[in-house]
Amino acid sequence: MNYPKVASQLIEMLGGKDNIKALAHCATRLRLAINDESLINEQGIGELEGVKGQFKVAGQYQIIFGSGIVNQVYTQMTKLTGIDEMSTKDVASAGAEKQNIIQQAVKGLSDIFVPIIPAIVAGGLLMGIFNLLVAPGLFIDGLSLVEANPGLADLAAMINTFANAPFVYLPILIAFSASKKFGGNPYLGAALGMLMVHPDLLNGWGFGGAAVAGDIPVWNILGFEIQKVGYQGSVLPVLVAAFILAKIENGLRRFIPSVLDNLLTPLLALFITGVLTFTIVGPFTRDLGFLLGDGLNWLYDSAGFIGGALFGFIYAPFVITGMHHSFIAIEIQLLADIAVTGGTFIFPIAAMSNIAQGGAALAVGFTTKDIKMKGIAMPSGVTALLGITEPALFGVNLKLRYPFIAAICAAAAASAFITLFNVKASALGAAGLPGIISIRQGDVTPYVMGMAISFASAFVLTVILGKRADAKNKKQAEVIQQATA
Repeated sequence: MNYPKVASQLIEMLGGKDNIKALAHCATRLRLAINDESLINEQGIGELEGVKGQFKVAGQYQIIFGSGIVNQVYTQMTKLTGIDEMSTKDVASAGAEKQNIIQQAVKGLSDIFVPIIPAIVAGGLLMGIFNLLVAPGLFIDGLSLVEANPGLADLAAMINTFANAPFVYLPILIAFSASKKFGGNPYLGAALGMLMVHPDLLNGWGFGGAAVAGDIPVWNILGFEIQKVGYQGSVLPVLVAAFILAKIENGLRRFIPSVLDNLLTPLLALFITGVLTFTIVGPFTRDLGFLLGDGLNWLYDSAGFIGGALFGFIYAPFVITGMHHSFIAIEIQLLADIAVTGGTFIFPIAAMSNIAQGGAALAVGFTTKDIKMKGIAMPSGVTALLGITEPALFGVNLKLRYPFIAAICAAAAASAFITLFNVKASALGAAGLPGIISIRQGDVTPYVMGMAISFASAFVLTVILGKRADAKNKKQAEVIQQATA
């Protein structure tokens, strides 16, 4: 084979060397990131000597030459294009820019949350066990297991403490991982996370009640009042703050002398980011959550089952951002005026979403052949059914995408159903199977039917979409196998 000639022709058919953004190779394939894929002459490439196949995946354009040939073609292409030697990881990073904004956002969230999955899974399972112990009427009529067996009270309290720890201090885990993802010092990020859950601050989960009572604590600095509110369990404020921290940290290093770097950079970066977090970032994201909550309240009241379906569809995306915590203030007000409102509509819809995420994760667990994925999907699916969706959401469904799509569609269908029956909760609790005890009398039957619809449709749709994904991957693998045989 005339390798220089093949490389020259290939570059031309790829739209010229200026159209090649990144170039690397593995054992059998050239891997490229292309600026404008519309300039690629796929038919011509397919007819080139030595080419055994081609396909696009994850923002990359891959051309199969086979072992022993691909490295020769690659060497000639680097000479002709002037592109320095790259790894396949470099090409993957460049190709990621070709993905749409949703794909990039999902990948970014996955990179941040996957490392902290073990902590979230442990906390979620423990919280599910605690809910089973203290839920009245779940196993014994009118009593919880703890009330029927007082000797279990301290055990339940201990489990609750263990379960809450990863969620109360979730900002620390997220800030550490996010700072690393954004190019900052992860330990400085962890310090920022600690600042956001400091015990001197009002607990984030108590903000709704404090706002209603009008007794939010503040710092009074030179006449400026800054709310002393923590961000326990929050996601979006931490992500934004970690991003700002990384940018400030790297920006400071551009002009601070290296001899003072270890002293001034951490000091200034943490102080500036902390001030921005409590004055702008936190209040803005929290207010954004309240605005969204008010919009959802109006939507439910005015749009009927269509509004319920839409709310159910978008609830899981809200969980991703952490904005679902802003619904607590709305629910407190709805329950305070229960004589007028009849209860909260948010809790039952949240339960439909949680059940759907659990059904989708369990479907993955039952169908996947990946032992590691099965080990995550099965327990996280059960946890989601008990009301804690983060392990299933970030560890399985978002990572694979198609279970997440199946789950939000199932949640929409189930939410539309329970909205037809005006299902509401008279108390707050675990939004899942144990949530039956929080539903007002007369709404339990449609609530249970809604959960069944949510679980079954999420499970079945995940299996269907999973088979389609497997078929696509299998076809791609066959192309590679045939080309490299």
